[in-house]
Amino acid sequence: MIEFDISKIRLVAMDLDGTLTQHKSPLIPENKNALDELGKRYKLLMVGAGQVMRIFNQLKYPIDIVGNYGLQYGTYNNISETIDIKRDKVFPCDKELVNKRVDILRKKYGFTDFAGDSVEFHPSGCLTFAILGTKANQEDKLSFDPDRKKRRAIYDEVCKAFPEYCVFVGGSSSFDMAPKPYDKYYALDMYCKENGLKHEEVVYIGDDYGLGGNDEAVYVSDFPYLTIDDYRTFSQIIKPLLGE
Repeated sequence: MIEFDISKIRLVAMDLDGTLTQHKSPLIPENKNALDELGKRYKLLMVGAGQVMRIFNQLKYPIDIVGNYGLQYGTYNNISETIDIKRDKVFPCDKELVNKRVDILRKKYGFTDFAGDSVEFHPSGCLTFAILGTKANQEDKLSFDPDRKKRRAIYDEVCKAFPEYCVFVGGSSSFDMAPKPYDKYYALDMYCKENGLKHEEVVYIGDDYGLGGNDEAVYVSDFPYLTIDDYRTFSQIIKPLLGE
């Protein structure tokens, strides 16, 4: 994270779950009001790990959205009050090879019991290595690795097993993967190039900035960054951007 000059900021980019909302939950009124205030001064952009329309349907807010780590991009249409998809890239995936690699990791670390599928294959070419399986119950997932220590302990090895993917410690019990070079830094840098912005003119707000977090690539880069650890403090975190 670097020091930055607020007077230069033109764009506020941000994560969704954990930053603006509880995981997969609606936007609370206080944070909607905070976005309204930010929008009076800056262009706003959502940079997400999920699909554009999933993010939009959860957020229900007029904002442009980068999804799937940059594989998707959509702009808000004020007339139709929905999102116009401008980019939607799909990468091929060798499912058999992926499953073989995951099986090796499962046997090595004792993750051989799981419910449902071992891997979730997303239409974009992104993957989710669901350690407890795609049909594990929510209680088991939440109690599996709340501090992420279990997954961070093997994070480097998972990265080595999948060198053609950007790997993230995802959700409560999984590893998420996106085809390289797609991560949130790449997505935000691409947006800047497409819209004539310098990195110093953008500030990013995100909560998942630790090792393997899907915001980490932006956090350790030259983009200005505001950290947040509880979405309920969003209105406090942005006060400097509002001159308060």
